[in-house]
Amino acid sequence: MIEVLSISGTIFALIAVGYLAVLWKVFAEAELRTLGTYVVRFALPALVFRAVSGRELGEILNAGYLGGYLIGSLAVLVVGYVSALRMFGQSRVAATFHAMGMSCANSGFIGYPIVLMALPSVAATALALNMIVENLVLIPLILILAEASSGSARGWPMVRTIGRRLATNPITVALVAGLAVSLLGIPLPRVIAEPVNLIAASSAALSLLVIGGTLVGLQVRAVDRQVLVVVAGKLLLLPLAVWAGIVLMGAIGLEVGDGKLVEAAILIAATPAMGIYPLLAQQYGEEKSAAMAMLLMTVFSFFTITGLLLLLQV
Repeated sequence: MIEVLSISGTIFALIAVGYLAVLWKVFAEAELRTLGTYVVRFALPALVFRAVSGRELGEILNAGYLGGYLIGSLAVLVVGYVSALRMFGQSRVAATFHAMGMSCANSGFIGYPIVLMALPSVAATALALNMIVENLVLIPLILILAEASSGSARGWPMVRTIGRRLATNPITVALVAGLAVSLLGIPLPRVIAEPVNLIAASSAALSLLVIGGTLVGLQVRAVDRQVLVVVAGKLLLLPLAVWAGIVLMGAIGLEVGDGKLVEAAILIAATPAMGIYPLLAQQYGEEKSAAMAMLLMTVFSFFTITGLLLLLQV
């Protein structure tokens, strides 16, 4: 129990430090945004590039993990979207971000630091695999749903808009570059590898500080059933769905091959929604419910992640 609390406690202590640093004006909000920009544009891309390029392609393209995580995420995405439309009568745009909040985990900012402490031998591999699912499937799908639902762009204009966003996303660029290096078997010279390693090493702590700082100013007002469903779906349903997806892949002969990777997938799935969730929702006028859901997820995830660590006996 003490070991589990030392893991979850450390993670959420750093989130609390980030929160207090902004609350007590140690960092201004503008300075926090600068740190967040550094993490998104430099630290996380370096981490993803290092994780992908430093492994053989067969290890990165783990069909059991990729398929299981994708099946679980898509299942929850569909459940979230349909429930928002039929149970709550939301618009298609609102339903898109209801579904996103339930199905898209914070792999880089929270998931990786947790797995790094709990399962260090597979942390980088799990991050790389999750980034493949998120950046090549889930985020493009969310953007397609959002653009199609809002009616702002259709056909080729929508394809160009989404393609441009993905092509200029530093994490996507790092992912593709890392896959290319892995495929070609190119040994990176030390003058490139060492700076990448140093920048990547700064990701874990800074990302948690940024998450904490972004919670300042968010207020739990008029929390309704819709928000609670998003929170419960994200923290409880997604980990269960990912586990079921991995079991299904194993049943058809595509096993993950490493029990620790399975545990890592479930732990990452149990984190709050990805950091861009409220930011992307804001672009479509859905920021209020997304912000409330994000705040509740972050608070309650301490208990759900701690419980999951105990259950997995990590």
